[in-house]
Amino acid sequence: MFEMVVGLETHVELSTKTKIFCSCTTQFGGEPNTHCCPICTGQPGSLPVLNRQAVEYAITAGLALGCRINKRSVMARKHYVYPDLPKAYQISQYEQPLCEGGKVTLSNGREIRITRIHIEEDAGKLVHQGGMALIDYNRGGVPLIEIVTEPDFRSAEEATEYLEKLQTILRAVKVSDCRMQEGSMRCDVNISVRRKGETAFGVRTEVKNLNSFTSVAQAIEYEFERHVDIISSGGVVEQETRHFSAEDGTTSSLRDKENADDYRYFPDPDIIEILVPDEVLERLQAELPELPDAKLRRYVSELGIPEDDAKMLTKYRPVSEYFEKASEGVQQPKTVASFIITQMFSRIQTEAERENFSPGTTAEQLRELVLLLESGKISRNVAKRVFADMLDTGKSAHDFLTEEDLAGFDASQLTSLCQAAIDENPKTVADYKGGKEKAIKALVGAVMRATKGRADAIAVEAELKRLIGQ
Repeated sequence: MFEMVVGLETHVELSTKTKIFCSCTTQFGGEPNTHCCPICTGQPGSLPVLNRQAVEYAITAGLALGCRINKRSVMARKHYVYPDLPKAYQISQYEQPLCEGGKVTLSNGREIRITRIHIEEDAGKLVHQGGMALIDYNRGGVPLIEIVTEPDFRSAEEATEYLEKLQTILRAVKVSDCRMQEGSMRCDVNISVRRKGETAFGVRTEVKNLNSFTSVAQAIEYEFERHVDIISSGGVVEQETRHFSAEDGTTSSLRDKENADDYRYFPDPDIIEILVPDEVLERLQAELPELPDAKLRRYVSELGIPEDDAKMLTKYRPVSEYFEKASEGVQQPKTVASFIITQMFSRIQTEAERENFSPGTTAEQLRELVLLLESGKISRNVAKRVFADMLDTGKSAHDFLTEEDLAGFDASQLTSLCQAAIDENPKTVADYKGGKEKAIKALVGAVMRATKGRADAIAVEAELKRLIGQ
């Protein structure tokens, strides 16, 4: 039996308005080679100036992940020759990174240790077209943090959960949008295989530039099977860098794996060392918001939100902010959560839309609707119908409520209406008594039609079951 040993290197673009060493915009897209200048394309005589905001974002990420912040760190030159890096070296960090240590705790209780977080510049982008390789330097010089873990993963599921939690945390502290589809969060997988019970690491391979959780999982699973097949047949795994094909879920050899010595790191002479004063650390620590795990625990234990719903609310900071504002003064915040997750999320489905959550219906309007429901002035069915109209138009609940809606429903009539539904539908009652649980829903529907949706469906179902004697 074999086990996989996996470590991840995650590159995250920071949300600065300008690049790490120049004033060019970091805006995504644009015509090729229009967001660049002599500095970010490495022209002779140009000198870099470090972006202070990029450093502060990197420190914020480190604090959110429980890292130790080094008060002194150094930028280094990492040398390699490739068309997307015109000056033939990348400005990064090596021996003295900005952040070290830290961890992310998975749902199974296992802790994934973070080795280091360092800042560096992104490279340009190669575009393969018509048998040619075209180069777009717009992305070159965009500030990155690289988050490196220890080889603590033992399954593809653990790796994807870690990345999802990492994405949620970094979005919550607003250091990056982490949009994998735009390349602002990318992952390299380092994987080796060993027999269970062994402590020594096997020969590792690296799969580069994975840009979705699915690709990460597929690459890990494919490489694990490939390593096991090689070892089981008496072969030797070669240390190399591999390319992942999303089309068929396989990897292929790209080049021999470089070691640190191959990059010839040395301190960059054009950039002074980074010194982090105590007052900056204290300010950034004080500015940290409530982190997603703590918020999730609070939603479940204090607000009574089901855990799965709480995970959906805390995954996106704008959603949780909207939820909390809409919940102010209501008796049951889980009612607010239900409206958001069922009706709003059915219309706002993509990652980008939820990340930039800004529905036409305001949090105050949703709160007003929930307060009407809790006061007994309207039924849940009426509230659902009205909320759909609110989402369509951006108008408030009162624009759609009739006098009949607000008249409520006389609960004293409930028993007679339920009995009438039972008397008029003997076959449905027999089906329910015979074990067809769904048959009760047909009876509920008959009562709800008779009350024009003003009765409480849960109360109707309970009364029907009481009268039937089940």
